[in-house]
Amino acid sequence: MSTKTKSVKDYTNHEFVFTRVFQAPRDLVFQAWTDPQQLAQWWGPKGFTNPVCEWDARPGRAIHVVMRAPNGAEYPMGGEFREVVPPERLVFTSGALDENGRLLFELLHEVVFVEENGQTTLTLRSQVIKTTGDANKYIGGYDAGMSQSLERLAALVAGKAPPLTIERTYQAPTEKVWRALTSAEAMKQWYFDIKEFKPEVGFEFEFSGACEGGKYLHRCKVTEVIPGKKLAYSWRYEGYEGESLVTIELFPEGDQTRLRLTHAGLETFPKLPHFARSNFAQGWNMIIGENLKKAVETKA
Repeated sequence: MSTKTKSVKDYTNHEFVFTRVFQAPRDLVFQAWTDPQQLAQWWGPKGFTNPVCEWDARPGRAIHVVMRAPNGAEYPMGGEFREVVPPERLVFTSGALDENGRLLFELLHEVVFVEENGQTTLTLRSQVIKTTGDANKYIGGYDAGMSQSLERLAALVAGKAPPLTIERTYQAPTEKVWRALTSAEAMKQWYFDIKEFKPEVGFEFEFSGACEGGKYLHRCKVTEVIPGKKLAYSWRYEGYEGESLVTIELFPEGDQTRLRLTHAGLETFPKLPHFARSNFAQGWNMIIGENLKKAVETKA
């Protein structure tokens, strides 16, 4: 008596194509693909988590993700970024790893983001560039797995709250406001007790703040500097999940200066009273609307 073995499709050079429309601006969707903390929330089929998510979206940087199934089984993945064109295009490779860290198969992905009327059309092309007979059975589940991942991504970006934005106009020249924003000594008068600060991309600083009887260590890193015009830095809390971005822009208006502060990513913090959006609004209104105003409008 003979038995027939079910054949496995050979996926060599096969290309998977996905097109999805997201109810969110392109910047938000692109960020969800390049921020490891956000990607960890949607990458993988429904029910999967990503306890390890090393995802540095810069050309030549390695990718290492460990996906964990609902039953506890773990599936490590490796790869590398090849092209990053914010917020338009990503090109990277990925593939499953065996117990020795070797690739079982490899896919080349191209992700294109196009925005129109506040919506983003995403096109993902994934081509199999390396495989084996044993690996083909795993590649067969890629279509369904990525479809579920994109559904999770849609839910993530649709649920994002708009950034917190506060504007104030000061009776002070832009140069004076900029000095107050970038001098550690001046910052102590209106902000927090920061030991050292440099308006340089990559500079890291920290400070402690008390709220509702607790003390929280803030860790920040400067991400963008346009002297006299713009300062941006990341903002997270030691020991807590989540990372946000504070952006301060200055607009000279005659002898006055208009300041716009945007705090994005508040929804990434834990759902605790201290991290409520209303607390951030209250805090920034006091810091920007009262403390900084007094500091820059007081004659030296």
